[in-house]
Amino acid sequence: MLFLLVTTAYSFPQPGKEYKLFILDSQLGNPYDEVREALLKQLSDYGYVQGENLLVNIQTAGNDIKEGESILKKLQSGNYNVIFTGGTVATISAKNVLLGTQQAVVFGSPTDPVGIGVIDNFIDYPKANFTGVCYPVPVKARMRFIQQLMPDAKRLGLIYADMPQSHSYNRWLQELLAQDPSFSDIKIIFKSVPLVTGEHGDKQMAENAIPIIKAIDAQVDAYIKSNDQLGTRRQIAEVIYANSSKPLIGIVKNDVVQKWGATAVVFPSHESIGKQTASMIRDIFEGKTIQQIKPQWPKLFGYGVDLSKTNQFGIKVPIGILQLSGSNIIKE
Repeated sequence: MLFLLVTTAYSFPQPGKEYKLFILDSQLGNPYDEVREALLKQLSDYGYVQGENLLVNIQTAGNDIKEGESILKKLQSGNYNVIFTGGTVATISAKNVLLGTQQAVVFGSPTDPVGIGVIDNFIDYPKANFTGVCYPVPVKARMRFIQQLMPDAKRLGLIYADMPQSHSYNRWLQELLAQDPSFSDIKIIFKSVPLVTGEHGDKQMAENAIPIIKAIDAQVDAYIKSNDQLGTRRQIAEVIYANSSKPLIGIVKNDVVQKWGATAVVFPSHESIGKQTASMIRDIFEGKTIQQIKPQWPKLFGYGVDLSKTNQFGIKVPIGILQLSGSNIIKE
């Protein structure tokens, strides 16, 4: 009788061993909560279970780089197998404290880890002790989505918080419009508000944006949310919808499905980011070094449309976008 032995590339957690994971999120709320929940669930599926063989310490930086640095400096050297950083602020804090050390750091959802300086690119293996998964939908894919949904929209308003990931994302948009003939007729009006840190900072920044919205509303055909701490939260979507006469293209799923105020959205899958980073953390638990794990972009994207708002703004949604949106279609 012939027996077929099937093996996988991964081993089970070692019996009796405790694995230690420190999580530093930039702040409370999404995308950090959903990424972290997906990460821990995936690790559990791999056999690394919180409360059994996995010790997890979760802290937040309150959207403050210095606070994140202070938290990390208090950690005992080598006490954790992996430090996971959720978002740009937490990743910058980790860079300032841990870059070049022996500590393995996996980031999840920072906007521009290349610009931050923790990796060189997404092609080569890391040279330092950082790897992970970045956040954004590539700017070309997002602009193509806007073109398909609103082909006559040529002037877009983008209000952003004055912070590193905003500047990176805005630079990518400017380079795309300057270099790609497909978008040569589109102009983006960039306006900033001062960064306000802390758990209530996004509310204050959204309120600070109201005069800007009223000043540029007549100049734009639509608004697009920024890819930063301001853009990923509820308050700015609500403020734009309440104080403008133009549609808003969101950047996170809840912009549409929770009726925050966006007309439509193409968004990175927070679940995918969590699962991808969990795979990296598992590899480190099982013996790989950071230098053996390439950084990644999110693998999956989602779409959403609020039909009450597309009707309000006279937008005829292409059937292809409706098909991609699936259950993320809001009808009333």
